[in-house]
Amino acid sequence: QVQLVESGGGLVQAGGSLRLSCVASERTFSYYAMGWFRQAPGKEREFVAAISWSGGSTYYADSVKGRFTISRDNAKNTVYLRMNTLNPEDTAVYYCAADQVSSGSRDAYEYDYWGQGTQVTVSP
Repeated sequence: QVQLVESGGGLVQAGGSLRLSCVASERTFSYYAMGWFRQAPGKEREFVAAISWSGGSTYYADSVKGRFTISRDNAKNTVYLRMNTLNPEDTAVYYCAADQVSSGSRDAYEYDYWGQGTQVTVSP
């Protein structure tokens, strides 16, 4: 059972930046593809970014491409999401997730383990 703990959320003004972190409990973290998803009030959970187990492949939603960067440090069992040029539409709870099988998926159902989420609020 992999436990994931996100941190780094908060309140930021439009145009600002945040870096989210997600620490995994398992030493086998390096075998998992990792993803970030978000859910805004009244909306469905949506894909944000994903990264393969090696970090060699990354995937982004069109809405964040060029602004967000996903990365990982397998020695620290940690995946990051650097978010630049934030806008109010990025306001959501952000979740990290671990996938045992794929190399990084846009589909939430592919992921086996989820964190509890961290709130990101972007003010106008």
